[in-house]
Amino acid sequence: MAWRTSARYSKLHAFVASHALGLLLCGSTLAQTTAIAPQDQQAFQRAMAAVDAGDSATAKPLLEQLTGRYSASFEVNEALGLIYASEENLTLALPHLERAAKERPGSDTAAANLGIAYLKTGRNDAAAHTLTRAVALNPSNTGAQGALGQAWMELKQPAKAAAAFESALHGENNPELLYNAALAEFDSNQSAKAADLLGRIPGVEESAEAQSLYGDVDEKLGQYKEAGQHYLNAARLEPNEANEYAVGAEFLRHWTFPAAVAQLEPAARNFPQSRRILMALGIAYFGDHKYDKSAAVFAGLLKQDPENQAYADLLGRNCSVELESEDPTCTALLDFARKHQQNGDAATYAAIYMLHRPDSAAHLDEARELLERGIRLRPESASAYYGLGLVLGMQEKWQQSISALKRAIQIKPDLSTAHYRLAIAYRRTGQADLSREEVLLEQKYRAQESRDRDIKLEQIQTFLLTTQ
Repeated sequence: MAWRTSARYSKLHAFVASHALGLLLCGSTLAQTTAIAPQDQQAFQRAMAAVDAGDSATAKPLLEQLTGRYSASFEVNEALGLIYASEENLTLALPHLERAAKERPGSDTAAANLGIAYLKTGRNDAAAHTLTRAVALNPSNTGAQGALGQAWMELKQPAKAAAAFESALHGENNPELLYNAALAEFDSNQSAKAADLLGRIPGVEESAEAQSLYGDVDEKLGQYKEAGQHYLNAARLEPNEANEYAVGAEFLRHWTFPAAVAQLEPAARNFPQSRRILMALGIAYFGDHKYDKSAAVFAGLLKQDPENQAYADLLGRNCSVELESEDPTCTALLDFARKHQQNGDAATYAAIYMLHRPDSAAHLDEARELLERGIRLRPESASAYYGLGLVLGMQEKWQQSISALKRAIQIKPDLSTAHYRLAIAYRRTGQADLSREEVLLEQKYRAQESRDRDIKLEQIQTFLLTTQ
């Protein structure tokens, strides 16, 4: 899924780092060239022998001297470029590899070397163009095919990447290429093909990264039990932050909140700086009706990042639930609402929390001010009008309360609590018939309250799973 793709790209980078270097060095043994004057042939041959022996310290100064006199020599430029590349000094390597590829336009190895150098320096368009030429010259150049797959992945063209990786495989079961091909197929929405490729990886059961991708693949295929097991396997093999989070997110995705809590509580202890794990834990508590614990999590996150409106919103969703007792962590919501005068949702959440407190009578004026601000900023907020109706009722301003509650119901006809409060207001104003009608409507819509809560839960789950 999107929240772990970056980690997977690091795996692709590792593939290119190890295989590209091998590809570069495979072109280092060069034949004697007649383009070099007889008096320099001995130095050239000494340099080549040193390259073949892996002694770049001896080869490099000899080639640096030769390149000054033979700047158009394919052999000198290619050899020196390869040495610089092996030292990861691509700034120096690139000009030599470019000259070598220009001098030998029919050499697939020279094109592959240059393409990989482009890839390593982030010039992905140039890499794809050059590597495409390399594989056109020699479709059997598996190193070039693998690097081309990397380039297409970097350019967000996974279908082309999958074709390149699978060409590089040539029917073999290279674990890294199989993984990369599976990732490319998955990113191309070809999950069944990705599953087949993962199944071919030797020892796939012992690869945390493959198990993690397997989990995503099975999730996409609707094989949820298998997906969960793969995520658990990945976390068992490599209990890092990403894998622990993935297991918790999988439980959340399928609304198995007690299991999510059991998974995420120790994960939060092991990775206390992981905000996404903490967010997931807060959502798990919310889904498990543990609103006080959920509020504590989001209050803690808001304390770490006092300007974060998303944390304030998540805290507000908890604090606006009618808790059995006052939750001191919700005071962070009040502080946020008082400071952020242009956040209508925070004002509404904070006011409703104040109305749920045991000392709510002492805070009616501030609650009303917050709700009126919420209405001004969010004129279609049924919650704000409902809260205002509640305040006015507590102040025994029944006609005004009726107006606010009717507006809330106009915006959200199935808001059962508004019908309940409106029934009380009608009864207090002597409108018994209207009161009875509202009681019936409250009973009709009460069953939908759990669905309203589910909608809120879906919203915050979506926020979590799409922003990582």
